[in-house]
Amino acid sequence: METVILAVVIAVVVLGAIGGLVIGSRRRRSLPPPPAAPDITAPPAEPHVGDEAETPHDEPRRTIEEVDLPGGSAPTAVAEPPAVEELPAPEIEIPEPTAGRLVRLRARLSRSQNALGKGLLTLLSREHLDEETWEEIEDTLLTADVGVQPTQELVEGLRERVKVLGTRTPEELRGLLREELLKLVGTDMDRTVKTEPEDRKPGIVMVVGVNGTGKTTTTGKLARVLVADGRTVVLGAADTFRAAAADQLQTWGERVGAYTVRGPEGGDPASVAFDAVKEGKEMGVDVVLIDTAGRLHTKTGLMDELGKVKRVVEKHAPLDEALLVLDATTGQNGLVQARVFAEVVDITGIVLTKLDGTAKGGIVVAVQRELGVPVKLVGLGEGADDLAPFEPEAFVDALIGE
Repeated sequence: METVILAVVIAVVVLGAIGGLVIGSRRRRSLPPPPAAPDITAPPAEPHVGDEAETPHDEPRRTIEEVDLPGGSAPTAVAEPPAVEELPAPEIEIPEPTAGRLVRLRARLSRSQNALGKGLLTLLSREHLDEETWEEIEDTLLTADVGVQPTQELVEGLRERVKVLGTRTPEELRGLLREELLKLVGTDMDRTVKTEPEDRKPGIVMVVGVNGTGKTTTTGKLARVLVADGRTVVLGAADTFRAAAADQLQTWGERVGAYTVRGPEGGDPASVAFDAVKEGKEMGVDVVLIDTAGRLHTKTGLMDELGKVKRVVEKHAPLDEALLVLDATTGQNGLVQARVFAEVVDITGIVLTKLDGTAKGGIVVAVQRELGVPVKLVGLGEGADDLAPFEPEAFVDALIGE
């Protein structure tokens, strides 16, 4: 028994000694080697991820202005933000008076229309005016878009007058042709733009026409015409479907001090027109000009919209003018547009744009005959003051030249 106990004690002692040796050796192996003495001549070690990089003390520190940032130049020192300066209000322009404006622009009109007048005078100056010559005169007039019926009337009048006249000097022919053309164009039509109703303010003018004819620009120029004649104006940007139409109109208005009423893009045009007239009444201005949409000259939604605009505006007061803008360079196609618009809105006057860019000045006669209303304004260029009241005498004189 004692022998067994002694054997157990010896085994425990041996195991304990072996365990101590193992643990001791593990501890000795895990200990890191002592650090070597630093070599002051060696370069500093690169910092590891997570370590803090430290600029060596013996290097000069760089300022923030000297450090290049990626993708741009070095930032400048932070300064106080400059004080916001209020932009000056746009300078109000004073348009030139409209009286005699067409006379002043007659040279521009003459350049494009001289072919008609010179052609007619050349044919009438022939010694023998036979049937072939009269047919050539008819062709000249038809080419200028005078229209079939007016052309026949003019040729008949000329034939009668030439027969009575007998001998024909150049001066007599020019006077003869001037008189017959004036009859055709019409000197007894009231061509004033109605903007001053006697019993109320403001006068209300609606401008209609196909996009591309210069409708919005014409509305802005008409505002200048009215301001030049001493009237105050509010503009209604009821062309809500064409991008930037309201911005364009507002820019025209700001140049002459006219206030512009506008709505959201794609909004209800009738609502904008209604608000424009309401604002005009509250502000006590003389005239409200309403620019309308003109996407297509078809009897579809657009025509319904125009009818609605007219009805809504007339809840305030009757329309004083409904002006149809036509591009003179489109010739007979303009008459198709005129018929469609006349079915929806009671057109009271015509504005012919780009008359200086076509030799087909006879459209003045044709469109008046088609609608039974006068041409009241003509556009003779791209300048701000190139919209002029139509004057038959100045127009005919431009046709036949000096």
